[in-house]
Amino acid sequence: MQSFTLLAAALFASAGFASPTPAKRAVNAINCPIVFDGRVPVGTAATFFDTSNALFNADYVKGANLKWSQILQLPNVSSSRFDGSGYEAIEVTLSDASIFNNQNGFRRAGLQFASDSSTGPGASGVKTLHWSVKQDATRPLNLTHEYLNVWHETADYSADQFMFEAGTIIGSSGSDKASWKILNRSNQILWSTPIDNTQWQNFAVTLDYNKNTIQVYYSAGTAALTAATTAISADISGNGQFQIGMLKKPTGTSDVVNSGYQESNLNEGQIYGGLFVEDSADGCVST
Repeated sequence: MQSFTLLAAALFASAGFASPTPAKRAVNAINCPIVFDGRVPVGTAATFFDTSNALFNADYVKGANLKWSQILQLPNVSSSRFDGSGYEAIEVTLSDASIFNNQNGFRRAGLQFASDSSTGPGASGVKTLHWSVKQDATRPLNLTHEYLNVWHETADYSADQFMFEAGTIIGSSGSDKASWKILNRSNQILWSTPIDNTQWQNFAVTLDYNKNTIQVYYSAGTAALTAATTAISADISGNGQFQIGMLKKPTGTSDVVNSGYQESNLNEGQIYGGLFVEDSADGCVST
């Protein structure tokens, strides 16, 4: 991955793309073998994602008439815990055109790791997905809706082994809409923490496909990750792929895929950083 980073930085610099101005810091150590790397090299242009590339699938998941360069922003923010000076944040945005595969109830845009596949290494053994989030005050979420932001979907698209969500969870009256929530396949909330509108929040989920367990790690700002839960028994069968982005559900309907209320002139975004999957065999988790 290092050679790709250096090449990308040179290409984008020669093309005249400016690097972000906020101060960058040294990257925190990633101690385990990287399986999928979605960290974005500094100087990357949004058009880089419009065609086949080494980071994310250029074809999914987005509105049929949109290019990724119309969806993704490279925001001018400080680096997240695992990005350091070599990588920068990426923002997934939603608009009225964010309709995937005629799912008219949803507004949706999601990144998939370029080398992830439904029966690939991300769905076997013991793997840990890392991501950090930061809020964009100019593109706030409407927390009266339910947002699915990070998840692992089964190969047959029938379920999600885990979900990272925000907002008002449909059918759950006891959850705080202004919190991040980790849910299991049965939509039970395993853990939650308030949404911080001022600083980075860092998350990791270890999926042990051998033991069928989920474990959550968390920190805020630049602090090291700590275990937020123990390893929790869960049904994580079914293979599948990771997705990172925004899926905004409608209100006022029982058919959330196909109908319901969504605001017009939509302009919402979620900033991500530190995106990677590591091999956590023998208990290895980068913190």
